[in-house]
Amino acid sequence: MSDEQNSAVRIDHALLAKLTNGLGDRKTVEKICGDFGQLYSVFLPDVFHSETGIGIEVSYVGFQSGLMRDLIAELGDTVSFSDGQLRNWCPNFVLACGSGFVIALMERMLGAEESMVQQPPERPLSDIELDLATMVFERIANVLRSGVNAAGSFEPLLERPHNAGDRPPPDPEAPLEYGATIRLAIDLGKVTSEIALIIPQRALLKTKVVVPKPKGQVAKNRQEWHDKLMEQVHRSQVTLEARIRLQTLALQTISRLAVGDVIPFEDKDDVKVQVRANGKDMYNCEFGRSGERYTVRVRDNVSTEDELIRHLIG
Repeated sequence: MSDEQNSAVRIDHALLAKLTNGLGDRKTVEKICGDFGQLYSVFLPDVFHSETGIGIEVSYVGFQSGLMRDLIAELGDTVSFSDGQLRNWCPNFVLACGSGFVIALMERMLGAEESMVQQPPERPLSDIELDLATMVFERIANVLRSGVNAAGSFEPLLERPHNAGDRPPPDPEAPLEYGATIRLAIDLGKVTSEIALIIPQRALLKTKVVVPKPKGQVAKNRQEWHDKLMEQVHRSQVTLEARIRLQTLALQTISRLAVGDVIPFEDKDDVKVQVRANGKDMYNCEFGRSGERYTVRVRDNVSTEDELIRHLIG
């Protein structure tokens, strides 16, 4: 297909979207996105502080208009996504959050002082951090629900968060849909990150945003956050590895080892084993056997429980 034909297809699709209320003019889209920006700037900090005791600042950065799939791709590789729907408003909006905010929030929720939490490197989130991101996205979605006043007072439905690198590619057979990205800066102490809402313009253009009056939530929600976080941390799966020191051999001998050769353990009685995870020693153990399986028996802890949790989360 020639460039002219490609251009014609794009023009025809945009024209069709405009004629069917799926694409608005820049001024209209900018106004509605700005209203969303005001909603989140006022309301999301109140929600976070009342439920966690942690202060954040949220400010509207701007908006982008384009095809939904392109808007999602433009947010980069170091964000997490959660696909959502809200009955009687929109069946397919997308929420995004920069990894830096979730990582910093995890540190604060585990007791780190604000002055201790520095800007983290941008990276994909761990499974435990994605569990916390679930709670973050729920609050973002609840603010959305409070501002759009969808009929029926239904709760938003969100899929489990995933890193950008794990997001499936867009379906090439799916119809093209225009959307708008509402970008918000979110500051947690010294840490600056970003959240974003990617909303189909078909839903956006029908929306009249209402900014509710901020009000403090019940203080028990703070304990709920802490309890949920600790439950998620403790049930997360961690891969362990055991290291056993072998007898010292000359390089000449090592270079000649072949299949079937045996290298003795260094210890002659109780064989000492170091168990580690994520590169950190956790326990000193003894090597043994139970039935047909080799085992290790814990003798003592190398680190405290809090130190281990902080290391494994990072």
